[in-house]
Amino acid sequence: MIKITLPDGAIKEVAEGSSPFDVAKSISEGLARNVISAKFDDTTVEATTPLTKDGSLTLYTWNNDEGKKAFWHSTSHVVAQALEELYPGIKLTIGPAIENGFYYDVDLGDQVISEKDFPAIEKKALEIAREKHDFKMREVSKSEALAYYKGQNNAYKVELIENLTDGEITFCDHSTFTDLCRGGHIPNTGIIKAIKILSVAGAYWRGDEKNKQLTRVYGISFPKQKELTAYLELLEEAKKRDHRKLGKELELFTFSQKVGQGLPLWLPKGAALRERLEDFLKKAQKKAGYEMVVTPHIGQKELYVTSGHYAKYGEDSFQPINTPKEGEEFLLKPMNCPHHCEIYNSSPFSYKDLPKRFAEFGTVYRYEQSGELHGLTRVRGFTQDDAHIFCTQEQLNDEFKNVIDLTLYVLGSLGFENFTAQVSVRDLEKPEKYIGDATNWEKAEQAIIDAAEEKGLNYVIETGEAAFYGPKLDFMVKDALGRNWQLGTIQVDYNLPERFDLTYKGSDNELHRPVMIHRAPFGSMERFVALLLEHTGGNFPLWLIPKQAIILPVSEKHEKYAEKVLNSLENHEIRALIDSRNETVGKKIREAELKKIPFMLIVGENEEEAETISVRKHGGEDLGSISISKFSDLVSKEINSTLKSF
Repeated sequence: MIKITLPDGAIKEVAEGSSPFDVAKSISEGLARNVISAKFDDTTVEATTPLTKDGSLTLYTWNNDEGKKAFWHSTSHVVAQALEELYPGIKLTIGPAIENGFYYDVDLGDQVISEKDFPAIEKKALEIAREKHDFKMREVSKSEALAYYKGQNNAYKVELIENLTDGEITFCDHSTFTDLCRGGHIPNTGIIKAIKILSVAGAYWRGDEKNKQLTRVYGISFPKQKELTAYLELLEEAKKRDHRKLGKELELFTFSQKVGQGLPLWLPKGAALRERLEDFLKKAQKKAGYEMVVTPHIGQKELYVTSGHYAKYGEDSFQPINTPKEGEEFLLKPMNCPHHCEIYNSSPFSYKDLPKRFAEFGTVYRYEQSGELHGLTRVRGFTQDDAHIFCTQEQLNDEFKNVIDLTLYVLGSLGFENFTAQVSVRDLEKPEKYIGDATNWEKAEQAIIDAAEEKGLNYVIETGEAAFYGPKLDFMVKDALGRNWQLGTIQVDYNLPERFDLTYKGSDNELHRPVMIHRAPFGSMERFVALLLEHTGGNFPLWLIPKQAIILPVSEKHEKYAEKVLNSLENHEIRALIDSRNETVGKKIREAELKKIPFMLIVGENEEEAETISVRKHGGEDLGSISISKFSDLVSKEINSTLKSF
């Protein structure tokens, strides 16, 4: 008998050789029917894997992220088999599960897959799935594995195997199909009831532009057809909310090939939107004791060598700028923090001067690969709402909690109420990824955990997600479509103060190192606006939207009264415009709806006589004829319901 420890601490004694499925069955028949994957100690295993020693077991169903990962990875095998049968002679490479579904990278040779081929691939994959083939893992020797794939003339798999050693190579078999695979599958193909091929794209082998470009086939699958139907409906809604589409329709931003990929151009309405976001945060920051600073877009290479950013970003970023002076090199700044360290270094400080809180809307530059650029969410130049707090060790806890309060205020004011806090710590097994000594890392990680607990945050700890210079607290926000995004980050850093030799004079008259907190509630202005667009569908909070109302005169003879209404609204600090085009009111209303303008104010003969406005809300609600002062009160009430004072 062996002892199996379950996640709740309960211990089950089962016969040696029992599988996770057997353990599930000993708990309940219902659980056994739903188990599709498992983790034994720290290793992902199949539900049918024999367990031969004492250990900890976690059982996964479709409702767990790990269960979905096994489900989608298994489907990638089925789709790969379908592709081999439909396109003889192709070479398979890798097919992992991703956040939503899976992909398989394929060398098609001279063949091509387009959208018209998707139904045939789905049909073939479902035929295979319905045959209920078991997924079976087997260990193979390196020589056997190499011989198998050399026989298939598959140089991609051969390259993968050559980097492995005997004892760590496994094949997965189902039906007539075999694939090099580490494991993590559902029991059999029959569990897969619905498959959808979503798209195809180009992808370089191993992500290297120097290698051959492969065809990446994206797909998703579900255990029930109705779940696929619901997912496809969600995708359609996501298309409507795509920030690239809405940004164009609402005239917020554009891109130019002449300016360069990944470098957004903000149009007047978008610039006004950004300015309001900046003013909103500046006002809160001022109350919180921040001082605004401005730093240049470039810095000497040595600055980023000192900070460690050159080692981390140098090779994959924009190349150094050479000046006419021999040996002088500058870089486009990848981060604002080295500049802020030098601002701190420009004056001597004592413990009585701390904390110092420097804030800046600073634009930074990173060279993202062209294939990874995506609207405003992945760009090459972006503006961070950056701030760096320099404080004593004793002040660290309070300062960190104050930043949490500011971040929660920002998210709440913009309608992001559903979030999880993620404490990102080092991966102790990969120390080469980080700078600084272990003692400082331990202090920094504990400081974040303490602050998160004291603020009562619902948090999770993610190993290996820390920045290279320190741990961080990220706010993982769920949007209106149920998608998770990282918004807002707070980081504790003992390393940059050391690298830049930052000091303050303590009460003992000795020099001490300050602790540095990095924080950015928005993260970047570009990405934040993109996510806000998709979260709201372009229906921004009333306090933020570029134009809060549009005045629609019924005819030309009412334009003078429309001007009077506009002046009155401006006196009430309501942002409005007049649509005086020679079009019907109905057409003007339809176009105002498309532009997401919250209020349409119709003015005609009756309104002019009564000195009122006829108010229609975006979406169709008719509020009737009311005075301008009453409308102003209505707008103020709605703004105050979302935009609280900090």
